Amino acid sequence: MSGCWPDLKTPFQWSNFQVMQPHPRVARMNFMATKPPSPPPAPAVHRPAPDDGGSVVLERRAQKAKPPQMYQVLMLNDDYTPMEFVIVVLQEFFSKDRETATQIMLKIHLDGKGVCGVYSRDIAATKVDQVLDAAHQAGHPLQCICEPVE
Repeated sequence: MSGCWPDLKTPFQWSNFQVMQPHPRVARMNFMATKPPSPPPAPAVHRPAPDDGGSVVLERRAQKAKPPQMYQVLMLNDDYTPMEFVIVVLQEFFSKDRETATQIMLKIHLDGKGVCGVYSRDIAATKVDQVLDAAHQAGHPLQCICEPVE
């Protein structure tokens, strides 16, 4: 029988075993894993040039980003869209609870328009499109617009 196992008929001796050498890649990986880490290179020290007094120094001012313009999404009243549909739209697209959606719906009905929410421009435009698509699919003439908050 060949290989690293001894013949079972002979008495046990370590000399009967063949020593297996690791694959060269494994040996290199063991060396890499056991090698102590080298210290990081020291950062280069930059010393300023001596000042002759004629230099101009600019102060850095903290720039504050202006918050984005906000837009309010408004629903407009009409005499044909059912109040229940308006409530469902407010709940589905504006995440309003039933009571808040009913209050907004009554404001739309009594005042002619009502604020559904205030968002950044892209989100407000998306909300308007969602409402108009849902109204169109349901066959209602509900109108929704967005305008900048003043």
